[in-house]
Amino acid sequence: MSEKVAFVGLGVMGFPMAGHLVKAGYQVTVYNRNPARAQAWVAKHGGRAAASPREAAQGNGLVFACVGADDDLRAIAYGEQGVFAGLGKGCLFVDHTTASANVARELFQAARDQGKAFLDAPVSGGQAGAENGVLTVMVGGEPAAYAKAEPVIRSYARMVKLLGPAGAGQLCKMVNQICIAGTVQGLAEALNLAVMAGLNGEEVVEVISKGAAQSWQMENRHKAMLAGNFDFGFAVQWMRKDLGIAMAQAKELGVSLPVAALVDQFYAEVEALGGRRWDTCSLMARMVRARPQRG
Repeated sequence: MSEKVAFVGLGVMGFPMAGHLVKAGYQVTVYNRNPARAQAWVAKHGGRAAASPREAAQGNGLVFACVGADDDLRAIAYGEQGVFAGLGKGCLFVDHTTASANVARELFQAARDQGKAFLDAPVSGGQAGAENGVLTVMVGGEPAAYAKAEPVIRSYARMVKLLGPAGAGQLCKMVNQICIAGTVQGLAEALNLAVMAGLNGEEVVEVISKGAAQSWQMENRHKAMLAGNFDFGFAVQWMRKDLGIAMAQAKELGVSLPVAALVDQFYAEVEALGGRRWDTCSLMARMVRARPQRG
């Protein structure tokens, strides 16, 4: 395989995702707003570092991006040095950022107006999923564009699916994050009860994880929750950003999200404890802090 692609945004997710493209045989050009990060990627994986999103896109039929939020996405997409300025007609821009459905539709229309294509394709699976190439990718856009991107995306995904028109991928990611928030809060409450009742938390999880209560969060986060080790993983500040997107969308649709709103408040309490960069399982921290002292 010799197809040339580009990847814009080399954070904890984009860095390993772009690396999997090299392993799959693609010629990869990368861009990161911190040039040192791009140079580190080139030193590890080869390829080429570009000086701007425009330069990264030039000569490449597929451009992938994974940045922070709506405004970050607009910053690398538009303008004289943006992706669209360097992307040729008939070429495809695939965005893995978790952003709003509205910005996805906006970029889809901008691409269409220029004779180009755009897919919103947020991911789930966290840093470990990116590093191991087993992400879940939720896609919105047109079938023809999806057919072109899907085999390339499989370089770092174990599940990828087109869910509907532009914005559908972002809407699905909102659903994903709402489910995670409720599950993590339920697990934190349950493990806190187990500890306060004098049970061995590890033994409890060993039993209930084989029944109907089982979840990815239980399997992968219970040890950290019981140990109070939260300095890793998907940061609270990013989960709050994602929940904010979901709640804004729900308000627009007239949909109630009481549990998501409550968990977002709990995450605000975790941030007040100094946990903006802690993993989302740090919901346990606020419960530990509230435990009554025994004499």
